Amino acid sequence: MTRPVPGEPAVPLASARGRWILLTTVLGSSMALLDSTVVNVALPRIGRDLGADMAALQWTVNAYLVTLAGLILVGGALGDRFGRRRVFVVGVVWFAAGSLLCGIAPNSGVLIAARALQGIGGALLTPGSLALIQASIRSEDRARAVGLWSGFGGVGAAVGPFLGGWLVDGPGWRWVFLLNVPLAAVCVPVALRHVPESRDPQAHGRFDVAGAALGAAALALLTYALIEARSATVPVVCAAVGGVLLAGVFVRVERRRADPMIPPSIFASRLFTAVNLVTLCVYAALGGFFFLVVLQLQVVSGYSALAAGAALLPTTVLMLLLSARSGALGERIGPRIPLTVGPLLCAGGMLLTLRVGPGASYVRDVLPAMSVMGMGLVTLVAPLTATVLASVDPGRAGLASGINNAAARAAGLLAVAALPLLAGMGRDAYLSADLFDDAFGWAMVWCAGILVFGAGLAWATVRRPAPGACHPQCHTYCATNAPPLEHPQGAAGEDAAPPGEPGPGAR
Repeated sequence: MTRPVPGEPAVPLASARGRWILLTTVLGSSMALLDSTVVNVALPRIGRDLGADMAALQWTVNAYLVTLAGLILVGGALGDRFGRRRVFVVGVVWFAAGSLLCGIAPNSGVLIAARALQGIGGALLTPGSLALIQASIRSEDRARAVGLWSGFGGVGAAVGPFLGGWLVDGPGWRWVFLLNVPLAAVCVPVALRHVPESRDPQAHGRFDVAGAALGAAALALLTYALIEARSATVPVVCAAVGGVLLAGVFVRVERRRADPMIPPSIFASRLFTAVNLVTLCVYAALGGFFFLVVLQLQVVSGYSALAAGAALLPTTVLMLLLSARSGALGERIGPRIPLTVGPLLCAGGMLLTLRVGPGASYVRDVLPAMSVMGMGLVTLVAPLTATVLASVDPGRAGLASGINNAAARAAGLLAVAALPLLAGMGRDAYLSADLFDDAFGWAMVWCAGILVFGAGLAWATVRRPAPGACHPQCHTYCATNAPPLEHPQGAAGEDAAPPGEPGPGAR
């Protein structure tokens, strides 16, 4: 947990200022959450309008994820050092500016560059949204505030596909991005007027700029190599080799720095390492699935953008309604069974999407697959989040949550880059229903296989956390693309639970 600035009174959630703080953080996090849910729905229309090939659509998703995954931990550290409200506001403005550039992009190259700028803004505002609650709301109200923040995020995730589909079918795909500008115009003045500034007085040392730059560069080169691997040219081979070398240099730098972005010592916890390996498998499969399934529904099954977005609704609704019970069950029986059964259910849901072809019926073909997927996510996501926090000392729970969140985004990024290649999806595949349908089937088999491997890994390596471990502040909703449930750079602070006692928000 984080502390307010000394001398600044903690704010009750029921007060007017407390409600303004909650509104600010919900608006900020909703910008990034909505953007990540609605862009996939718009991809077919973007490709046709801009004359883009499949690689450009992959980069439309991945350019954002490269900068977000590479810089999200640095964003949390900047807020701790220079002021959480200040960095949050800068992130919101930056994100809105990137969104504006996306909305007016004349070609796919400009759109991809603007998406990378959006990711930088997201890395600043995403950790800051939760940090403002933790630093400003009084301790006895904090768990409820985080639950409300997460719950409203769940509602936003449910509304996102509807809103995105309606915008794409109506005013046009550009409004998917332009919508962020008025949200920012409301969020920034409210934040400046009603949210107190806060810093971490214990933040010290230099920022791990080298680590962040190396990590982001390695991800970018590997992504480029995977997307362009069909051509096998000299630049592609050089990018692949360079990405691997930079990844090795990143590990070496992190081991030698006194204050690394990702301390290698945190992986001394076998449970933390095991859960992050499971996370890589699960979120690689989920990233590939959500990227391709909306294309399948529109390109092959003939759904409108609105219908394709609405088809994903069962997964979000099930998580919104049942994630709290799943988290509580995971605490009672331990994480091993949920982290094994959840991926297997998701794998079953993905294999059921093989029935989604030309003229697919929503009730007969789509709904069963999405329902099984939703139950898999319900079983999996909340216990995974809780186990990440419980696998380390309470003082490192925030760091553990941030690392796990970055790992999940990096896994999705690499999956979006690699899956079309593995499935034999050509550059113009999304323009042909027959070609895309064949490749989609192979992609789902790959995703299901990765999930089965992740389930086996969980069964073999995941064990019950030690008694008195840290707990999430809420189980209300755990979206697959939500921000961490702990501030990535936060210390345990005054509300950390001593050994043997429940952590904040324990149920």
